[in-house]
Amino acid sequence: MELRDLPSVDELARGVDDPLAVAAARTVLDRAREEIRAGAEPGDLRAKVRDELQSLRAPSLRRVLNATGVLVHTNLGRAPLAEEALAQVVDAARGYSNLELDLSSGTRGSRQDHVAALLRRLTGAEAALVVNNNAAAVLLALAALAEGREVVVSRGELIEIGDGFRIPDVLARSGARLVEVGTTNRTRARDYERAIGPDTALLLRVHQSNFRVVGFAEQPRIDELAAVARRHGLPLVDDLGSGALSDLPGEPSIRESPADLVCFSGDKLLGGPQAGVVVGRADLVETLRRHPLQRAFRIDKLSLAALEGTLRLYLDAPERIPVLRMLRQDAATVRGRADRLATACGGTVEETVGRVGGGALPLAELPSFACALDESLAAPLRGGSPPVLGIVRDGRLLLDCLALADDEVDEVAGAVVSARRRRRDS
Repeated sequence: MELRDLPSVDELARGVDDPLAVAAARTVLDRAREEIRAGAEPGDLRAKVRDELQSLRAPSLRRVLNATGVLVHTNLGRAPLAEEALAQVVDAARGYSNLELDLSSGTRGSRQDHVAALLRRLTGAEAALVVNNNAAAVLLALAALAEGREVVVSRGELIEIGDGFRIPDVLARSGARLVEVGTTNRTRARDYERAIGPDTALLLRVHQSNFRVVGFAEQPRIDELAAVARRHGLPLVDDLGSGALSDLPGEPSIRESPADLVCFSGDKLLGGPQAGVVVGRADLVETLRRHPLQRAFRIDKLSLAALEGTLRLYLDAPERIPVLRMLRQDAATVRGRADRLATACGGTVEETVGRVGGGALPLAELPSFACALDESLAAPLRGGSPPVLGIVRDGRLLLDCLALADDEVDEVAGAVVSARRRRRDS
């Protein structure tokens, strides 16, 4: 076929009963021109219009089967929600809700009331505040407590996490002035003590959540920093990042932090939706609540419903929270899923190492098992419905079973069969 043989947009869209037919035909023709110029045949254009329409109509945000071996995968939406949390989201979303209404008095209420008592009970803190993510929680704390003044932080904690988010940048946006103490690998409590002056507003501890400095390294304990802060009448803000409410080796506990304010995420080790939580002294939390940025950072009703549902599980059945359940599963359970998958789709079982992900427990290695297939299946599986994401390594595709639920194994097997069929027919 040559360029002059291509139909017009109107000709290609004619007879297709869909308001997006013209847009689809235009896209297909643009691709066909590129293919012809490259010396290739564009193929069945009308079939491609149908495929393009199907693609245009499909949701962009889709469920994905996570066979990467990373539990809290940032690119895949981090923590999956528990069934109870999902049910609460659906109930809150299907109609109206008492988001900011006190049902007992019939007067205006606060959205914070739906989770504040739960957070106080679970953490032992005097007060709590929830915003839309942990970056917002830290920024709000710094803006409300330290704008125009100094914040003392260790050089070893001036971290960058995903997408270029840097602690020095957050400090600058808050209006606070950064005072660095110590060195990259060694900081002591007395370094903070020496840096405190008349313009010091607070001390900031940032948990090194997504990396570790090993070897000739030292950081003061959080209780040492708390003692320094008390001696000088300053608040200590502890950015814990991942937010572990359960006891997890190598991860600091929210309950045990002696800081005046503790900030953490909702969608990492907590196992809930994207959210930023601040717990601590009632007077400081109230200062944050009254700051103008609090409204800009407030959490939406669906995330709030998911967070409440997740927090309630911590009271009665934390093992029902998917992230916690996956962290505590034994290797034999994962091996069983890998055996099932390999048998169903003709792969081989390989021992692997999984990761927590999401900037949590960077040194932790989780024993895991994967189904190994041919590398050529990676792209077809990504393009399937639902998409399956694995790891390509040494010429093979590894479908790690650490983050797969038991009832997802058959889905992945079916996706492999479908991907092979599509590849054979193409």
